[in-house]
Amino acid sequence: MPTTQRETTVSVPLTPTRSNLYWRRIFNKYDRDNDGKISYVELKQIIDSREYDHDLPDNVVSKIMALADRDNSGYLDFDEFVEMMHNPDLKAVFGHFVARYVHSIVPHRGPVDATDGTYEEEYTCWPPAISMILISLVEIVLFCYDAAHNKMDASGPIAQLFIYNPHRRKEAWRFLTYMLVHVGVVHLLVNLLVQLFLGVPLEMVHRWWRVILVYLAGVAAGSLATSLTDPRVYLAGASGGVYALIAAHIATIIMNWQEMEFAIIQLLVFLLLAAVDVGTAVYDRYFRNLQQNVGYVAHLAGAVAGLLVGIGVLRNLEKRKWEKRLWWAAVVLYFTLMIAGILANIFWTDHFPPSTV
Repeated sequence: MPTTQRETTVSVPLTPTRSNLYWRRIFNKYDRDNDGKISYVELKQIIDSREYDHDLPDNVVSKIMALADRDNSGYLDFDEFVEMMHNPDLKAVFGHFVARYVHSIVPHRGPVDATDGTYEEEYTCWPPAISMILISLVEIVLFCYDAAHNKMDASGPIAQLFIYNPHRRKEAWRFLTYMLVHVGVVHLLVNLLVQLFLGVPLEMVHRWWRVILVYLAGVAAGSLATSLTDPRVYLAGASGGVYALIAAHIATIIMNWQEMEFAIIQLLVFLLLAAVDVGTAVYDRYFRNLQQNVGYVAHLAGAVAGLLVGIGVLRNLEKRKWEKRLWWAAVVLYFTLMIAGILANIFWTDHFPPSTV
């Protein structure tokens, strides 16, 4: 369910360069007594905020104060605070290297109003974004196991156990585990790159469990939809989950439009990426009559699931009335489609090939 309120302590933003208006807002936030200065105690509250999870000892705080307090007054004025946030000696502490990666994925511009850019402030390195990394490692290990048996075409022992096989539909785990099977090195690498570059930034804002829900929802929707539209097709690859991540970015842009920088550009990029891929697969199959194995239905269904589940579970920094209605519509529509897909797969027996289980 979307978050309804902002946390009372906000982590130090990771953006390496900002206007003075932006830094003044952050400075005033941590100047608790409004005296125009940040004391040692107030500085420690910044560092002990949600991003760092109380991991920095007092001696590290003292070193930061010593580097930033140029006039040895024991306090940081506004100019010293801004200089501290740009001090190259403190980049490791404030996570600027991570910020460069994040902002290569999420474009930014100067602040326009009080809320613009607050979504980007939520990027944090703690807890670490490792769920998509772990899934990727599992996919690599299983692929290497089959490759060691000279089977890289989804015919190895692992692939035969996990692939979605229309003749073994009663083995329900296959509706999810097909995401661990890949046909060739290129297929594996493409899925790994996309899910890492899109999944990790989502985790840094929305936490791992929300991203996993979105990812698995896309995987399940992809297999359910493919089984209904192409009942004799085998299915392998994480594309359903990958497209769910793409659509989840679209969902979070919609739900945090006012709080996100350059939202329209981000939305257009993700929509164009999805439209080109799905459109190319449809054109090749139905207009050029090419024999290709791109499961565009799994892509499309994964994207729909990612959009609906993303609206339902990803964080909404500032909840508005229309967003509440959108949330309910997304939740109801997602469960309606999933229940219909599951029931059709169970009871529409004449539609599917004979089972070999």
